[in-house]
Amino acid sequence: MSRKPFELAGVSVAPGSRQQIDVPVARLYTHTPLHIPVEVIHGRQDGPVLLVCAAIHGDEINGVEIVRRLLGSRQLSRLRGTLMAVPIINVFGLVQQTRYLPDRRDLNRCFPGSEKGSLGGRIAALFRQEIVDQATHVIDLHTGAIHRTNLPQIRTRLDVGSETEEMAHAFGAPVIINSDLRDGSLRHYAQSRGIPVLTYEAGEALRFDEWAIAPGVRGVLRVMRKLGMLSGDKRQRTPRAAEVANSSGWVRAPIDGILRPRTRLGVRVAKGDVLGHVAGPFGNDENEVLAAADGIVVGMTRLPLVNEGEALFHIARFEAIEEAESAIEGFQSSLEPPPDSLY
Repeated sequence: MSRKPFELAGVSVAPGSRQQIDVPVARLYTHTPLHIPVEVIHGRQDGPVLLVCAAIHGDEINGVEIVRRLLGSRQLSRLRGTLMAVPIINVFGLVQQTRYLPDRRDLNRCFPGSEKGSLGGRIAALFRQEIVDQATHVIDLHTGAIHRTNLPQIRTRLDVGSETEEMAHAFGAPVIINSDLRDGSLRHYAQSRGIPVLTYEAGEALRFDEWAIAPGVRGVLRVMRKLGMLSGDKRQRTPRAAEVANSSGWVRAPIDGILRPRTRLGVRVAKGDVLGHVAGPFGNDENEVLAAADGIVVGMTRLPLVNEGEALFHIARFEAIEEAESAIEGFQSSLEPPPDSLY
């Protein structure tokens, strides 16, 4: 029996075909229409409906490139199920190269949204109704904020034996952070609906970081194979098992001044280690920035100019820290971009 067409925003996509769909979202002051771009690939065979989306924060562009490369993969010609690929959710933010919407709201705190609410609430409601509610699984692509960078990592709420846990380990990031849900986020809404969802965090806002993009593409394809949407690929090496961090925290600037970091992403640190120094421009009143716990540096600021209390180094804490350190070293040694033939 043939599959039914896939319907999105009034457009019908036949089995075995793919189509780009522009979902109307708003207009600029100039009366120029804005759309959320979606590409739907509707396989001939039944399977999951996977949503892969990026740029819910408009300045987080690594995910935009991950989606572009994903859509160029020849493996998708044999897709089972349906892929909804959304490279840009926050089109307002992307145009203005900013994290936020024009009213300064964070779109990732507006779900489930409201058709009569704020601009963020209306966009969230539209995206939820037209796209998210059709998905059976979600991968949400993020980066660090402006002037902050993240080690490639999966953030999700892990329940032992759940499909979410299986997806998280299949992705192949070196670190999984078992994190609480945030009210109003896409992840919170999806999980409240029983939809397994992963958040991939890697790199820095407004930058293309190849060491974040290439593993992101590979990770999405691995999850699709785990879900049975794609056949196994013998060219792909099985990634090392990721290590799970059940807590993490930021080390903050002790004073205002100029930061000279003494560590980098992926480095193992012990409580009391010197992570950097903050001093004034003449070098007076220098203060050490000390690790508050044993762990791995999974995020850090990229801007040397800091204010007192500003987040500088994000440290994830692991029960098996030696294994986590080994997993990250193994990941870093495999960062050569994959051959073009994979895309």
